[in-house]
Amino acid sequence: MCYTYLQASRLTIDAPEQRKGNQGAGKTNMLNNTQAYGRIMKRKLLVFSILVSLAALPVQAAHIDTVLVHSQAMNQDIPTLIITPEGYDTAAAPLPVVYLLHGYSGNYTDWLSKAPVITELADHYQVLIVCPDGGYNSWYLNSPLDPSSQYETHVAREVVDYVDAHYNTVRQANGRAITGLSMGGHGALFLAIRHPDIFGAAGSMSGGVKLTHDIHRWEIALKLGRYEEHPLRWDSLSVVNMADTLRHTALPMIIDCGTDDFFLVVNRELHQTLLDKNIPHDYTERPGSHNWDYWNNAVVYQFLYFCTFFDQQTKTIPSQQQNIP
Repeated sequence: MCYTYLQASRLTIDAPEQRKGNQGAGKTNMLNNTQAYGRIMKRKLLVFSILVSLAALPVQAAHIDTVLVHSQAMNQDIPTLIITPEGYDTAAAPLPVVYLLHGYSGNYTDWLSKAPVITELADHYQVLIVCPDGGYNSWYLNSPLDPSSQYETHVAREVVDYVDAHYNTVRQANGRAITGLSMGGHGALFLAIRHPDIFGAAGSMSGGVKLTHDIHRWEIALKLGRYEEHPLRWDSLSVVNMADTLRHTALPMIIDCGTDDFFLVVNRELHQTLLDKNIPHDYTERPGSHNWDYWNNAVVYQFLYFCTFFDQQTKTIPSQQQNIP
């Protein structure tokens, strides 16, 4: 079970410089300046208290497994890192899972090696953390051109099936959340939107949520073909253009980006699109750039949000679900 200090809100908080221009369709979702300031201060104090409590936890109490998950879609074994929290072996009930996706040019070891705080978050919130490998530049899509790049199927189906078969997990969407950074931020929202039966909540940190932000970078054309030849394919697979799908689901989302990040513009575009369509979400801009200093901080807020989601879902998880020996 997660232990929360404050219920996270799904209301949208605009950055101060955006408020003047957002007085139309999204006006009813915004807080006034005084309320927003008080809310931000509460969150800062809350995260500070969490960090203090994390510092008091035993170092490396969580257990780390590196496993090979066979991908039928790609006909190969792909590594995945799985963190189980302290006390996992004696847990009385199945535990929720947070899937944590790496960015472009990264791999499944990135989060553990560059943000080791995640082991403490696993212990603190009593959740499993799964870090799949998403390839060098897959964008977590099923490529119509590259048979060796079928990472939508791999992460959303093959990895989840493996984890549920081998670990004591909540085997329903209300016991799973997914988030990631940069390419993984796009991937997390993309997979959750496309697979609402698998993931119950989603997040993005500095997400590249619009594939056409720069059609000449990140080798996306190798996976989707040249934009000039396949514009509809690129557009339909960009998270920023998938908001209409969210009208039919109640997907809790937490989206954040640094104010000096080169993806800030597309995150603001996604935020405004969600406001215009009255789709609830939690959006935050805070000081920072596209780097691990920012993500080490952002991931703490994301886990607080997901833990609150899991706590709210606890009453709906069937009590007869059995532990795996």
